[in-house]
Amino acid sequence: MRKTKIYKILSLLLLLSIVGGVIWYAQLSNRHKAIVKTTLLHKTGLVDNDWQVENIRKEYNMLSPTFIVDDIYKSMEGPKASNYVMLSQDSTLLWITGFKVVAQDAKTGEKMSNDFICHMNVDMNDSKYYSNFGLEDRIGKQYPRLTSLSHGMETFDFPKGYGVPMKGNDLLFVTTQTLNHNIKDAYYKVKHQVSITYQEDKNIKPLMSKTAFIMLPYDKYDPYKSPIDPGADFCIPVETKNHSYDDGSGNKLSGHWVIPIGKNTYRSDINHQLGIKDSLRLHAAAIHVHPFATRIMLFNKTTQKPVFVSEVINHKNSIGLTNIENYTSKEGIWLYENQEYEIVLEVNNTSKEEQDMMGSMFLFFYDEEMDLIVNSKFK
Repeated sequence: MRKTKIYKILSLLLLLSIVGGVIWYAQLSNRHKAIVKTTLLHKTGLVDNDWQVENIRKEYNMLSPTFIVDDIYKSMEGPKASNYVMLSQDSTLLWITGFKVVAQDAKTGEKMSNDFICHMNVDMNDSKYYSNFGLEDRIGKQYPRLTSLSHGMETFDFPKGYGVPMKGNDLLFVTTQTLNHNIKDAYYKVKHQVSITYQEDKNIKPLMSKTAFIMLPYDKYDPYKSPIDPGADFCIPVETKNHSYDDGSGNKLSGHWVIPIGKNTYRSDINHQLGIKDSLRLHAAAIHVHPFATRIMLFNKTTQKPVFVSEVINHKNSIGLTNIENYTSKEGIWLYENQEYEIVLEVNNTSKEEQDMMGSMFLFFYDEEMDLIVNSKFK
């Protein structure tokens, strides 16, 4: 076969591959397009793909790789990156006391709007973490997310005298993701500065993290059918692959759903997520909601009173969250095994189209069992 013919065949195959790739890419969701673009840009080195780490003065700082924000990216859709965190090189007992994430210009280092921050998740290896303290019976009981910061709550600190204990050479897994609700013709190079503050103080009281979130039922046979009552009946999930759960009886639930235009209230029982045995004292709560949420509360169904209420302030002239009220208390609030609890979320979709929503709480309780362990083995 002549070389010219071989070249023609190869050129045709290359052209077909490019056309096929373009068609495949065009059919992807915005979220998956961001994953493909970010991976390609980082793997080829077209943009900076390294994490920069600094660990001084009891504050662990990481500067993310560069993210190209070149489109509208709603919650959970934007470019993201992940990295492992080790607070020290040895097994010294340390106490995590706070978290922070800041958006900055990749070139100048100047602070940018929080509107470019979707969320920053901090996960732990619960098997290794609990084994370090002889608490193997806790392994696998819930999703091992320590906490999450998100648009509207970009910084979170525990009340003074409280923290999450961990051995310094244990690993945390941090994922940070970008956001852009409003700028259609965007082209920004963004980095996220992630900070974790910690102490070696031996007089801190330990906190345990429990994640609770709203899960709403949907029709597993026709998931995108409009529900009769979007606040109490069935929801429409954003998708059925992620944030989709089984209630143990074959019914499907979604933690990421679509809200219609106007006001609605959503509620979900969370006793099974809390797993309270006898009682627990709540000292802090970090909140995660999406734009158009207006209030979220942890509600005691038994007493018919809120445990705490978090007011959510939305931007006035654009889509976004100005502030999410957190909960912190040195005194704490008691929750009991024989009482029923739920998360109640109020929303007001003032846009002209359906929007997506989540309602999550990262709840921090005084950990009496852990306190006995660290006092006997590490002090």
